[in-house]
Amino acid sequence: MVRESLKVAQTRQKSYADKRRRDLSFEVGDFVYLKVSPMRGTRRFKVKGKLAPRYVGPFRIVDRKGEVAYQLELPPQLSDVHDVFHVSQLKKCLRVPEEQLPMEELDLGGDLTYSERPVKILDTSEPVTHNMVIKMCKVQWSHHNEDEATWEHEEEIRADYPELFLSTF
Repeated sequence: MVRESLKVAQTRQKSYADKRRRDLSFEVGDFVYLKVSPMRGTRRFKVKGKLAPRYVGPFRIVDRKGEVAYQLELPPQLSDVHDVFHVSQLKKCLRVPEEQLPMEELDLGGDLTYSERPVKILDTSEPVTHNMVIKMCKVQWSHHNEDEATWEHEEEIRADYPELFLSTF
């Protein structure tokens, strides 16, 4: 009886997982985007998921290596990066390959990360709790537009980037 219950639970969970699972496969010659990670100071890593993951490219698929790995044709700026990637790091390119993000602007590291810097302060606010006033700043980050600005604690931004407050206030 216990084995039957376990079997029923396993098949139910498998059916839930299979509904969300999708098999990604690409053909040689397709264009794909490569996932990169924005890297900020240690204070920024306390809050996750504020900005969507970014992709660079598109890059042409040169060869398929195994079932889930693909070799990409990378530009000379990324010559120190290994050119074989897992399918989870790729995203299908649906647009014309001429529209690319300039690689010179990002300054990618060997581990496919790039640094983010604040560009300007768009707004300030002072939300009040029962016994505290918290000063917040709406910050626009490099490589992002104003719609993707994030609210940050003013003390942290003032400590890390005092030059922003010299020009705005």
